[in-house]
Amino acid sequence: MTDPTRRTILTLGSAGAIGGALALAGCAADDASPSGSASAPPTLVEDPPTSTQTAAPDAPALGGDVAALADVPVGGSISATIDGAPALVAQPTAGQVVAFSAICTHQQCVVAAAGDEFHCPCHGSMFDAATGDVIQGPALEPLTPIAVAVSGDRIVTAS
Repeated sequence: MTDPTRRTILTLGSAGAIGGALALAGCAADDASPSGSASAPPTLVEDPPTSTQTAAPDAPALGGDVAALADVPVGGSISATIDGAPALVAQPTAGQVVAFSAICTHQQCVVAAAGDEFHCPCHGSMFDAATGDVIQGPALEPLTPIAVAVSGDRIVTAS
């Protein structure tokens, strides 16, 4: 048997030191976990609501601003953006507002506001602005409704 070389001793010594440090680091990670388990999912903490406004129990939760009520003609419609997505807003009768996704149910083109109708420029589908129902195909399904409400003189999202 030969005596170990200086290189062998240094290699074995450094591997032992690194291995020992890794083992200690692994123990420290387990001890730092509040539940004693390293695989516990993080807890989501939600901030309390900052609004002091209270709503009636049956009232919809009001959200983001969509448009001014005055911008939507009675019996007409406008194009808008709701939560970053193209949308259509109509006011079939004074004070009554409805909104729909502006994505055509045929082949996902962006539909345009056209008074009391919505028109798809890609293949000619037409939708009723008050209901989102198909007036003329090729689309077979109505536009997807989006909940909106009137808050003062503004149209806002509702849920």
